[in-house]
Amino acid sequence: MPHDLMLLNARFGKDEQAALRFALSGAAGRIAMVSSFGAESAALLHLVAGVAPDTPVLFIDTQMLFPETSAYQRALTETLGLTDVRIIGPSRNALFEADTYGILHPSNADACCHLRKTQPLKEALEEFDGWITGRKRFQGGARTALQMFEADDETGRLKINPLASWDAKDIASYMSDHDLPRHPLVERDYPSIGCMPCTGRVAPGESQRAGRWRGEEKTECGIHISNGRK
Repeated sequence: MPHDLMLLNARFGKDEQAALRFALSGAAGRIAMVSSFGAESAALLHLVAGVAPDTPVLFIDTQMLFPETSAYQRALTETLGLTDVRIIGPSRNALFEADTYGILHPSNADACCHLRKTQPLKEALEEFDGWITGRKRFQGGARTALQMFEADDETGRLKINPLASWDAKDIASYMSDHDLPRHPLVERDYPSIGCMPCTGRVAPGESQRAGRWRGEEKTECGIHISNGRK
């Protein structure tokens, strides 16, 4: 479904709630939300639940998540009244063929992410015309130029980034104002949370995502990369 991205960004680019109402009204086709149920996820999940709690929410279980993340996903789903959270992930056959012993990540993190995240999400999104993400400009890197509405270069599928203009203070204030539960690892210096083997603590003064794939050039798992762009 083609969209005039310039028009959408001009109309909704500074109003995340209006953007969500439009996206979830059916006017943009079939829309899902993709959530890691990570450190900042509660804010956007709460906004989505306020508009349409039956929105399909795709949660990728890589089989390498922190147990705290899985527990947080269950608790937050219940707290917010989300009624269509879909847990997706790699098939047992795919894991057996490509990562039999679960040790692919140290030698080829990109291949591990493709196996455990990118490919399962690609398959799950086939029934949708677009998806909502939790990316923000303040997270740095290529995300500094993020727009509210964009199109995936490979598929043309619409991507909606309602919190693109929010910063860390905005998120913290929203979560506090709405008394939203925090991911238990945040207080242990994990401001960005992925898989256990590739996520570490972040020291004061470091960027939010410094603990992801530390020591490597890699900065993204791959689900937001199309034609070489993030």
